[in-house]
Amino acid sequence: MNRFGPEQAERITLDLLEQNKQNTLAEQLKNKHKRDRLKSIMKIILFLTITLISQGYSARVSDAEIKSLSETLFKLDHNRATASELVIDPQTLISSSETGSEDDQSSRPLFKEVSSTLLSKSTYQALLNLLDNYKRVSGEAEDVTSQEEQEQDTFLQEAMNTDVGRELYNFLHSKDIYSSQSEFIQDLKMMWFGLYSRSKGKKLDSSGFEHTFAGEIKKGKVSGFHNWLQFYLNEKEGLLNYYSHSFNGPWTTYPDVLGMQFEWDGYFKEVGSAFIGSSPEFDLAIYSLCYITRPGKKCYVSLGGNTLGIQTYTWENSSYGDGKKYIASAYPATPRSSAI
Repeated sequence: MNRFGPEQAERITLDLLEQNKQNTLAEQLKNKHKRDRLKSIMKIILFLTITLISQGYSARVSDAEIKSLSETLFKLDHNRATASELVIDPQTLISSSETGSEDDQSSRPLFKEVSSTLLSKSTYQALLNLLDNYKRVSGEAEDVTSQEEQEQDTFLQEAMNTDVGRELYNFLHSKDIYSSQSEFIQDLKMMWFGLYSRSKGKKLDSSGFEHTFAGEIKKGKVSGFHNWLQFYLNEKEGLLNYYSHSFNGPWTTYPDVLGMQFEWDGYFKEVGSAFIGSSPEFDLAIYSLCYITRPGKKCYVSLGGNTLGIQTYTWENSSYGDGKKYIASAYPATPRSSAI
């Protein structure tokens, strides 16, 4: 049998069965063969459809358009922090070769002052309400209550009701990627909050939002954790110890970008990159723009005249809808920044 291909071997088997008047068994084998071939063809068609859709979105949106739109989103981020609302103390800058040393080289917290007025804005409140909904250790199943699902809806509605959110939707709508805002918001909900398993299929223990905005603990290390508000909250509560930074972006106003080393609840993050001082809707919009138009790739945006790479990853082990992929991670691609 090893000398023949599977189709040739099956044809020989059918001939032998028919010669020995085993017509019923031969017919059953033929029908099974047809069904198996149909299943294989359908799988190929589905794969090609998903691939073409993904490539189609990329083809519809040029690199220049991504840079132009990101500049517009940057200018429209009216809820970003001002210098009086947010004061940080980055302290020690280390080289890329030192990021794994786990050496605490900063004696003070990163965040010196965060205005309560800033945190009281509706999109900030909506994000803060979400951040305490997750079990940080990988392998622990997430149970989403009706209240937590309502908090997801509120966050997305608040974010999309800003100038940043409306501009992103209008652009994607103009490219025929979404036909309505409700369709867009529902897709955002699935790609960001849809649950999947990072524990080899054992439990639904993760989502793109949890990984990117809240952070996780996996295999004894901090995984994800790319949001400055989550950093601030945990530092304030004494759960996070800031060590140093290995990247400080060229921006002199917010949002800025830092690549940071820190310990979270006893676990180390070698390089965790995040926007600093950006609004929640800005983070969501930039990451979503790059994921929708350049899924699983490095996407180059322009912010205040400076180019920045945004790295996204797709979750390949499960899907939603007609084979769409969940977000696995999204973050500013600073030198040696890590999604794991």
